[in-house]
Amino acid sequence: MCMMSSTMSYTVNESSVFSYKKLIHFALEETNSHIPLVPSPLQKKYSSLLAMDDKTELQMLSFEGPKTRLLRSLCIEGSDGMQVLDFAAFPKPEFDLPIFCANFFTSAKMNIIVLDLNPLHDIMDQEDYKEKYYKNLIPLGHKYSELLPWGGKLTSESLRFFSPIVIWTRFSSSPHNHSVLFSAFKDYYQAWLELMDRSEEETDASQIARNCEAQHRYLTWRAEKDPGHGVLKRLVEEDLAKDVIREFLFNGVNGLGSKTFLDYFPEYRCEDGRVNEKRSMIGKSFENRPWDARGEFIGDRVKIV
Repeated sequence: MCMMSSTMSYTVNESSVFSYKKLIHFALEETNSHIPLVPSPLQKKYSSLLAMDDKTELQMLSFEGPKTRLLRSLCIEGSDGMQVLDFAAFPKPEFDLPIFCANFFTSAKMNIIVLDLNPLHDIMDQEDYKEKYYKNLIPLGHKYSELLPWGGKLTSESLRFFSPIVIWTRFSSSPHNHSVLFSAFKDYYQAWLELMDRSEEETDASQIARNCEAQHRYLTWRAEKDPGHGVLKRLVEEDLAKDVIREFLFNGVNGLGSKTFLDYFPEYRCEDGRVNEKRSMIGKSFENRPWDARGEFIGDRVKIV
């Protein structure tokens, strides 16, 4: 299969104790056991970049499948011990699957982690969507929320794009912590694949349009407000960073819909019409996990700062 020759572009040192490339290999092999993957047309343009320091390489892979519009990864390994993994799987609009999301940043001493099956539709308002995709995953989320505690302040705007099983955590680097993280990634990704296997194609045009707009809204938010953009912009020139963000990492922001960021999020509009650069306009963030062990939202009862 074409996928295997493409994945070989990642050279993994198996003797290395810790490398996010191992997770990419795991995910591609697991996916290939469920569905056939073929390289995305994006692969021709986005495969690797050399950072401005002439040392750090940014490696990119992208695929598509019968139910997957885009499965892509960005992996960065710096000479100073920095590692970054940005791995995501976006469903085709004919499927209302959650979006698999793994954003991992590691320095010599600290790890900043987000791992989730991001809901395509608002689980605060659509209980049936929450029931459909997350009811049976609550024990999995509870298991890892105990092992990887809540990482501190999370803005209320960002919260709308996370599920009750989200892992948002910070921890110091150690073999044990990295082992737990790798296990969490593997369990979450296998859970996502099982949801994908069971998902049925939507035939109603209005529902497909809703799915498409929901994904476009998600991509528009991430392309504008994702906190990881700063790392990319420090490594490559700003125009190139913007291109990678909009055309690769969040591909579809220019193609799945025509609405702008301010159409979706008008509260961010400045008087001169620009997008406010603040992360939060409400000014509230959650210091503690805003879901209980049953996956029920308790944000109105946890500490808000």
